[in-house]
Formats: sequence, C-alpha cells, structure tokens
Amino acid sequence: MDTLDREIQTPNSGRKQGGWITFPFISGALAGLTLAGGGWVANLIVYLIQVFNLKSIDAAQVSNVVNGGSSLFPIVGAIIADSFLGCFSVVSIFSCISLLGTGFLALTATLNSLSPQPCNDGSSFCKAPSKVQFLVLYAGIALASIGQGGTRFTLATMGANQFHKSQQQGIFFNWYFFSQYTASVVSSTAIVYIEDNVSWGVGFGLCVAANFIGLVIFLLGNRFYLHDKPQGSPFMNIARVIVAAFKKRNLPLSSMGEDYYNEHNHPMTMEAAAPKNSFRVLNCASLIAEGDVGSDSSIAKPWSLCTVQHVEDLKTLIRIIPLWSSSIFLGTPIAIQASLTILQALSMDRHLGQHFKIPAGSILVVVLISTSIFLTLIDRFLCPMWQKLTRKSPSALQRIGVGHVLNVLGMAVSALVESKRLKIVHVHHLQSQPTSIVPMLALWLFPQLVLVGIGEAFHFPGQVALYYQEFPASLRSTATAMIALIIGISFYLSTAIIDFLRRVTSWLPDNINNGRLDNVYWILTVVGVLNFGYYLGCARLYKYQNVEKAVADSSG
Repeated sequence: MDTLDREIQTPNSGRKQGGWITFPFISGALAGLTLAGGGWVANLIVYLIQVFNLKSIDAAQVSNVVNGGSSLFPIVGAIIADSFLGCFSVVSIFSCISLLGTGFLALTATLNSLSPQPCNDGSSFCKAPSKVQFLVLYAGIALASIGQGGTRFTLATMGANQFHKSQQQGIFFNWYFFSQYTASVVSSTAIVYIEDNVSWGVGFGLCVAANFIGLVIFLLGNRFYLHDKPQGSPFMNIARVIVAAFKKRNLPLSSMGEDYYNEHNHPMTMEAAAPKNSFRVLNCASLIAEGDVGSDSSIAKPWSLCTVQHVEDLKTLIRIIPLWSSSIFLGTPIAIQASLTILQALSMDRHLGQHFKIPAGSILVVVLISTSIFLTLIDRFLCPMWQKLTRKSPSALQRIGVGHVLNVLGMAVSALVESKRLKIVHVHHLQSQPTSIVPMLALWLFPQLVLVGIGEAFHFPGQVALYYQEFPASLRSTATAMIALIIGISFYLSTAIIDFLRRVTSWLPDNINNGRLDNVYWILTVVGVLNFGYYLGCARLYKYQNVEKAVADSSG
C-alpha cells in the first residue's frame, strides 16, 4: 500500500495528511461501530421473541423496519455532511447518538423493570410488555439505528476523500467493506453467542464498549485527516436548475458557448462551455437572458439562471437513476431472506457436534464470512487475472451484474432447501407443533447464504465505487449513501411484501412449519430474473461520465 500513499504536507507543521496513514483510524472506528451495531441487530429477532414475547413474524417485521431505518439515515447524514458540517463532524455526532441508543438497549437487558416477565416456551399466556418498557426499547432501537446509519457510509466517504486517484479509492472501498464484514462476523458470532449463552446484559454491554472504543479511535486520527469543506446544499442547486428550466422552457436554445453561464472563478474550455445535447430541455436553465447577470458577472436571479456545471450535475443524476433503481430489487430479496432464514434456523437442528449449538441470530454470519473471503479474492486474484486477460480492470457495471446473477441463484437454492425442510416437516407430522425442532441440520441453509454473500462481494463495492466516481463532486457523501438508501428501501419493501403475502396467502403463518415459505423464495427468484433483464438494459444504455476519465488520469 505504500506505493499508493498520497502525502500532503500542511504549510507549517510538515505533517503528512490523507492517504493510507488515515486507514487504521477509519477502519478501527468502523470495526468498533460495526461490532456495536451488529451485536444487537443480528440477534434482535431472537431478543424480541425470547425477552419481549413478540410473535415470530412480528419480530421479523420489526427487524426489517429497524434495518430499513438504519439504512435510510445514511442519506440524512450524507446531506448534512455535504451541505453543512462535513464528514468528520457528522461521524462524531452520530457515533455519540449510537452510543446513547445502545446504552438504552443495555438497560432493557439488565434492569428487570424494563422487560416483561419471561414466558415459557409454548405457553399461550405470555405477558405483553408495558408502555414504559416498549418506550425504552424502541427509544434505544431508534437512537442506535439513527447513529449507526449516520456513521456507516459517511465514514466511507471520508475515507475515500483521503485519496485523489480512482484506483486508490477502489482499493480503499474493497478494504473498507472487508473491515466492515470482518467486524460483522465477530459481532454476529462472539457477541451473539454471549447474548444467548451468558446473558443479554453482558452482550449488549460489550456493544456499548465497542461503540465507545470506535468513537475514541476515530477522534484520535483527527490530526491526520484531510477535512472536506461543505459548500452549501447541492440539492438547492438541483432545485434551482429545475425551476429555471421551467421558467425558460419557451426560450430558443443557442449553440454558442458564450450564451450560457459558467462560473467566472472556474473557467472552462470552449468545448465544455456549452451544456451537452443530452436532456436538452434542461439546458435553458443556464441560458443567459436579460437581467440574469449582474454588473460583477455574478448571477442576479438565482432561480432564473444556473451554471452549466449545475445543469450537467443534474443530468448525471438522471442518467444513473435507472441503474440505481435496478438495485432495489437486488436488495429486497436479500432483506426478506435475512429475516426469514433466522426463523428457519430457529426450527432446525443447529447443533455442531454434541456440545455446541449455533445461535439462530448467528446463522447470517455465513453471508459475512463468504463476502469477506471473496472481497480478498477479488482484490488479490480475480481482478489482476481479469486485467491480464483483457488488459482492463473489471468495470463497476460488470461487478454489479455478477452480483445480480449470484443473488438469483441464492434465492433459487433457498426455495429448494425450504421445499426439502417442509417435506421433512410433513413426514414427521410437525405442522401443528411450532416449538418442535425439525430433524434437519441448519447447515442446509449455508449454500444459499454463501451464494448471497459472494454476490454482495461483487455488487456492493461495485455500486459504491460507481456512485462515488460518477456523482458530482458536491454530492460525494450522498453518492456513497445511495447504496444505503437502496438497502433501506429494500428492507421497507420487504416488510410490505411480507405483510401483503400474509394478507392474501397462507404462506407465512406464525408457525412457518404450517406455511409455504418455499413459494415466497420462488417468487423472489422470478422477480430477480426479470430485474436482471432490466439491469442489463440500463447498463447497456448507460455511458460513463467520470470513470473513464479518472482511470486515464490515474494511469497518466
């Protein structure tokens, strides 16, 4: 990594800033915050069922809402970072919010007055939590989710901002996701095991400690970071382009570059002076009309005139939206599988040998392990091999496409495994026995999770790199948060789909042994195939705006 390091000297101290010297602090902070978040999120369904006496499908729905919320808040954090505070302040503030929320969750697990009385397995007289107990629980979940969401992808943006070249940024994203998934493996195994076998209080207490340590590590690296300077809300500029284009919709367009407004402090070449011909309807927003420009060459009417750059920035967003939307139905099956696989694991034999039993909340660690392993293989072997064969690095669109295919295969395998599980249920007449363990090893769930994990190793870093490199510079934090927005929408959409299927079918009862979960997976497989076709169409029509230029710059 030393050869890729970027060294920037401050005028007075001569201290190196930016580059790989910042990675230990960023990855250390990421590891601590991921341990904290993963430690309670991974086992939330089990916690709600065993401690707060929620029904299984209801607990899965709550988990989907929580995962959706923690994935939507990165957009809020990104907007604040891009527009007002910068990445460093946003990560610091949201880490403190996460620490507070995790502390509330630890209290619900340690104080008897904040949780309902334990419920015996199979009992129909379980006491529901009180309003105060629900209030503290959901306050902790909300604060922890907000904090986790506000830090995760803003931290990724801050790390990428430490490098100039797209090649270095791509390597950073690979190692960033490797650090994240490795920490998730630890939280989903060690911490979840402690929660299941020692106590929930100790497990959640470790989450609090990990959050605090991550925050301290992040703050210790402050003197090494390159700090970004917010330039005001970029979304206001987008709104101005739309309003100005509407106002001037009847004006005839010009082919002369001097008829369009460019910022006087950012001179452009004659080739780039005029807006491009794509989405011509927006070009009139930068067309200079009488009274639009003041005597000092500044914009006199901000809602009637915009720069060519602002117009082109909006066009860039419009071009990438179809590609972005195709990933929503890439994330939705993963979200549905994540919650329902835990319910499957609860009904299966989770023993490894005579003395060890896999915690149900840890079953998804298979996804994390397979993703971590393949992130390393992709970076060290597959990408160099591809580059030797084709003399090009695999493009972000190619990596995303591979992820689509593997995701579809994962859903198909999920359907086949669930069909086998249901056959065993019927052979042993377990349909009416929700607490009975199906004599089928939970290891049967591993292949589908491995396929999904390998798919994530391809498409998640590919998406983040694509958005970061293609989005306007003023929207860099928002760019990395776009993947989080996809995940958030996917979890909420998965909640809506599960709720819809519960209403119109009998496939998802509280006792999944009496349902048809395999039909759900087959539907997801079909939707995945159709969505992959849509993605191929979008990818074929999309033309890179910045990636090819960045690659040329880095090679030069």
